[in-house]
Amino acid sequence: MRAKAWMVSVGAALALALTAGALWSQIGAATHTADNGKALLAALGGPFSLTDQRGRAVTDRDFHGRVVALFFGYTFCPDICPTDLQIVAEALDRLGPRADGVQPLFVTIDPQRDTPAQLAEFTTMFSPRILGLTGTPEQIADAAKRYRAYYARAKGGDGDAYTMDHSAFLYLLDRQGKVAEVLPHATPADRVASALTALLDQPAAAASPAASLVR
Repeated sequence: MRAKAWMVSVGAALALALTAGALWSQIGAATHTADNGKALLAALGGPFSLTDQRGRAVTDRDFHGRVVALFFGYTFCPDICPTDLQIVAEALDRLGPRADGVQPLFVTIDPQRDTPAQLAEFTTMFSPRILGLTGTPEQIADAAKRYRAYYARAKGGDGDAYTMDHSAFLYLLDRQGKVAEVLPHATPADRVASALTALLDQPAAAASPAASLVR
């Protein structure tokens, strides 16, 4: 039984790696074309309606005016999500006062367990700047589809003792809410900080910067 469970686990991990690898290959290949991957990046993202960790309804427009670092994951994630959120937190520290112009968003792919309160407790462990977002399964599925983010409940596990397979990309959005860059899992903090700085250095939109929803 243990061998069978191990094989199932390996199979799920391989499927996830292939799915994530295919998407990253598309992004990586596109960024080396003449248009710098603009066509692919333009196809990512779009409007969403979710609920933040304080129970407030939010949409993508609430974050226009600020640079956004968006990640799909879940609070019970054993390693990938904690690693990437820690990197985001370190990148924000490197920005110093300029971090005020960045809004990190952590969108759960596990709304069954990730209540607003659970998200708030989890994101605060890394940085009070990170805002957790949840919603109905349909809302989350719609948001994930727009970013081509993969997720699925892993086989096995009883009751609430289950894990989620998911892709792990950090999406960086400009002040207009458009995806400007996609970074892979475990991108070093200095690289993330550099990418965020480049977006912060871009001319601000005519609209006033949005106020931070994290206090």
